[in-house]
Amino acid sequence: MKPPGIRRGRRMLALAVCVTAVATTMACSSAQDKGDFALVADSGGGDDGGGGGAESVTLIQQPWVDLQAENEISKQILEGLGYSVKVDEVSVELGAQAMSTGDADAYLGNWWPSQEPTYGDLIDAGDVEVASTILEGTEYAPAVPAKTAERLGITSLADLDEHGDEFGRRIYGIEAGSPGNETIQKAIDDDAYGLGDWKLVASGTAAMLTQVQKADSSGKAIVFLGWSPHWMTVDFGATFLEDPDKVWGGAGEIRTVSRKGWAADNPNIAAFLKNLTFTTDEAGQFYYDKDKDGKSLPDIAKAWINDNPDKVREFLKGVQSSDGQDAESVILK
Repeated sequence: MKPPGIRRGRRMLALAVCVTAVATTMACSSAQDKGDFALVADSGGGDDGGGGGAESVTLIQQPWVDLQAENEISKQILEGLGYSVKVDEVSVELGAQAMSTGDADAYLGNWWPSQEPTYGDLIDAGDVEVASTILEGTEYAPAVPAKTAERLGITSLADLDEHGDEFGRRIYGIEAGSPGNETIQKAIDDDAYGLGDWKLVASGTAAMLTQVQKADSSGKAIVFLGWSPHWMTVDFGATFLEDPDKVWGGAGEIRTVSRKGWAADNPNIAAFLKNLTFTTDEAGQFYYDKDKDGKSLPDIAKAWINDNPDKVREFLKGVQSSDGQDAESVILK
C-alpha cells in the first residue's frame, strides 16, 4: 500500500523474479486483500498489454475495492466509447516496474506521499508522469479501535509502548512486503517510540480485519494498519495515531499517473483519466457495497455511472469517442 520514508532503490528486477515465481499460487486470493503480492489477473478487453494499439490502455491495480471500482467505472465508460481497456492486478512494486518498462500504461492508485519510496525516483526521472489528483483527504497510519483508544487514553504512537503488555507488543499489518508493513518494520528496527521489542504481524487485509473484529468485540487491545476511505473507520471507529516524530508519512491524496509518453499517444483516454475525481464518501461506499452488501464490482460501477450523470459529464469533458463523436453524446444518451 503506501509508506513514506527516504527514497531508496527497490531492486525491482530481482523482486520481480522472486515474486512472479509465486504469483500463480496466489491467484485465488481474496479480492479484499490489499496484497503486495504479484497477482496478475486480466479483467478483459485490451490487446497485448501496455503500449498496445492507439487509444488503448492497460490499467494496473491492487485488490483495494476503491481502486478496483474506479478502474471498473473507467473500463465501462471507455469501452462504451469504443476504446480498448485491460486491467492487470499486480503488487505496488511490480506495478511501478511495469509502468517504467512500458508494460502498463496508467495507475489510479498512487497514494502520496506514502508510495514515494516506490514511485519517487521514477517520477523524478520522467519515466512516470503525474496526471492529476483523483482523491483528497485520505488517511493511512497505525490505528486502534475507538474503544481501545478511549479506555487506554491512546492518541499517539508515543503512547503505545507504555501499554505494550496489553497489546502483546504486536502491530498487525497486511501482506508481507507491502510498503505499509515496511514502514512499520523500519520503525521497530529503529526503536522509534520504544517499539524495538515489538513485532509486526504480517497477514492480509481480510485476515487483519478479522483479527481486529475479534479483539474489539472481546475488549482486547489491538493496533493495526488502518486507512481511510474504508468501512473500518465506521465499524471500529478507527483512531489513527498521531506521529510527533514524523516516523510515518501518511497519505494525503491519491493520484493518477501514467507511463512516459503514453498520454501523448492516447489523448482521449488520457483526458478522461485526468478528469477523474472521487470523494472519500464515494470510495467508502464502494467498500460497503462490495464487502458488506456483496455486490459485484461490475454492478457497483454500472450503478454508480447511472446514478451520477453530472460527474460522468465532467469526466467526459474534452473527450471524443473512438470514431470521433462527442463522448457525452455517446455515453449520456
